[in-house]
Amino acid sequence: MITTNLGFPRIGKHRELKKGVEAYWKGKIEYNDLLKIAESIREQNYILQKSAGIDVIPVNDFSFYDQVLDMSCMLGVIPKRFKKLANDSEYNDLDIYFAMARGIQNEKHDILPMEMTKWFNTNYHYIVPEFEKNMEFSLSLGKIDKEIEEALKFKINIKPVFIGPLTYLKLGKVVNDNFDRFNLLPSLLEVYEKIFERMNELSVSWVQFDEPYIVSDLTDMEKKSLFEIYNGFNKKFPKISIMLTSYFGTIEQNIDIIKRLNVRALHVDLSENRSQLDNLLSDFPKGMILSMGIVNGRNVWKNNFLESLNLINTAVARLGKESVWLAPSCSLIHCPVDIDSEESDNKYLPSEIKEWLSFAKQKLEEVNVLRQLIEKSKKTKLLKENISVFEKRKNSKIVKDKKVRDSLSIIKESDYYRKSPYNIRKEKQKRLNLPILPTTTIGSFPQTSYVRSLRRKWKKGILNLTVYEEKIKELIADTLLWQNECGLDVLVHGEFERNDMVEYFATFLNGYTFTQNGWVQSYGTRFVKPPIIYGDLSRKVPITVKWSKYANDISSKEVKGMLTGPVTMLQWSFVRDDQAEEETLLQLALAVRDEVRDLEKAGINIIQIDEPAFREGMPLNPSKKNEYFKKAIKAFRLTSSVVKDETQIHTHMCYSEFNEIIEWISAMDADVITIEASRSQMELLEAFKDFEYPNDIGPGVYDIHSPRIPSVEEIVSLLLKALKYISPDRLWVNPDCGLKTRNWNEVYKSLQNMVSAAKILRGKLNE
Repeated sequence: MITTNLGFPRIGKHRELKKGVEAYWKGKIEYNDLLKIAESIREQNYILQKSAGIDVIPVNDFSFYDQVLDMSCMLGVIPKRFKKLANDSEYNDLDIYFAMARGIQNEKHDILPMEMTKWFNTNYHYIVPEFEKNMEFSLSLGKIDKEIEEALKFKINIKPVFIGPLTYLKLGKVVNDNFDRFNLLPSLLEVYEKIFERMNELSVSWVQFDEPYIVSDLTDMEKKSLFEIYNGFNKKFPKISIMLTSYFGTIEQNIDIIKRLNVRALHVDLSENRSQLDNLLSDFPKGMILSMGIVNGRNVWKNNFLESLNLINTAVARLGKESVWLAPSCSLIHCPVDIDSEESDNKYLPSEIKEWLSFAKQKLEEVNVLRQLIEKSKKTKLLKENISVFEKRKNSKIVKDKKVRDSLSIIKESDYYRKSPYNIRKEKQKRLNLPILPTTTIGSFPQTSYVRSLRRKWKKGILNLTVYEEKIKELIADTLLWQNECGLDVLVHGEFERNDMVEYFATFLNGYTFTQNGWVQSYGTRFVKPPIIYGDLSRKVPITVKWSKYANDISSKEVKGMLTGPVTMLQWSFVRDDQAEEETLLQLALAVRDEVRDLEKAGINIIQIDEPAFREGMPLNPSKKNEYFKKAIKAFRLTSSVVKDETQIHTHMCYSEFNEIIEWISAMDADVITIEASRSQMELLEAFKDFEYPNDIGPGVYDIHSPRIPSVEEIVSLLLKALKYISPDRLWVNPDCGLKTRNWNEVYKSLQNMVSAAKILRGKLNE
């Protein structure tokens, strides 16, 4: 029985990727220095996977920024606006690559970045390919050639990884002309065939094609394309074995076409849906290998060996050991690297809970142990230890809380609704005295090295609490003063006391635990440390009230209370797997509701409950979407329904395909919603052509994920586009997202331009 892996974290055990790339951007290291850092990370990953007992190891899973952007560069899908950089001697290929992700703005160039959105239902963001009518593809093999050459030095069996043609086309967006992207498929396949030719030249025997879109409902045309793609590859390149990889859902709805594909191996995600195995094994194609995604690649809990062995034995009984491979469910980029990086004296991660956890390295070891248990190797001790861990967790006294469960049992249907409909609330909220096209920000201001050092010194005891809080108050006061001078209408306190928007809130909730080094890539060099939900959830003490009240008391303008919503708390945490997610979600909603109630009592008239992950949890299988959104909306409304009509509830979302879910967003019934829209140049507002969104909305006009500073004219242009869909009395003006990752110089200029643009349009509207 063979073990394999689909992809390993490329961030480095100690975040070497982030440190290296950011040092390169700042000019602190040279191009070749960065290449050496990347090579070192890849070498460590090869050695680690080989040592963990993985037989077939992925290559080409490393990326400086994003694997979809890598695929675009390999296929020559480079937007025309970036090609002029190739004629500038100051820019090498890597500089152009980073410019595509981040944009570029200097004396010579001002180029908008490519759009960024969520990778299916994860918190990973990818750079969206841009397709033009009749565009020509071309192949660049430098990256894959180099990485294959490196890997072979370690005498490992390699499996180069590529995004499959169907998924790649589906991931992209059509620009300039409105045409069917599948018209590009024949010319795209010609380039993919050149990839196969190169793999033949290098004597590569296995390739992995990731096609996660096959867990969604495919159209007849997409099914036909899938069949022609892979049967065509097999016919032309019979010496290369293809592993077709699915994950994040079940393939049952497309099982008939998938079983007819001439691929050597099929990978399925059994952690996401174990019930699909029986249907899959029925009439499984003779000669095809089933790669079982048996270890969850998206969560941090140890694998239950007894449950997994039952599934593996079922497959082996039907297919034989030689036709079954074992693997994690998906690429391990969604998990931290190594639980052994957690120090033994971590007060936030008790040893009792640490024993229940498994990170990327440990997950590969679990795959190998499961193989050995199937092959009757002398591993019975490890099985007994695994059984013991699950017994301890099940019987642990820290997992369940009767008070929390009692609170859930008394929720009434009326608890999910505001007292009055939006039109009545809007009239009462006129007491806020806001102008037309009110300006605001999403919440956070720059987290400078000074801010981070304050927090670090306080945690280490170098600063006492009193001194630390005085420093934070100074930062809040200075930021409020600047916002006033800038002319913003609704202010924020800046969130200087917070680190990550989820991790900070989680520290105030029972039922959460934390890691010191459990970093996961969100996008580019943005890494997060998702907290871990291990037990029933409740608020310990008020979380934001003190800081929000202080800011509101010293401000002449309204200051928003800033909260992280329950859906985002769930999606951006590693969630317990021993109860239904809906129950965990409602526990979070009750905890956030307590905070909302206390903010209103403290005199906060505007409360923002951020839900950037609202769409993220949406299942890829359409038949399950309605059920998900009903649960998500219930949770949000439970948090916000507790306030008076006069209190204005905001929410914020970013990087979502709103067209698909606009009715569900409307059902949240927030008074104001702010959304990401600038990278797409307001394309997201196309949804409002056919759906009249009833409440206030602020489509972002400043892309905070790029160092570019938008001009006044650029922002005016975006707002004019927005006014085609949204009436002036319901349109807000704001950035795409929080400003914590930007520097103050960028923020000062961008927000000043934003306020100026709003004033220009107010003048035009009043003419």
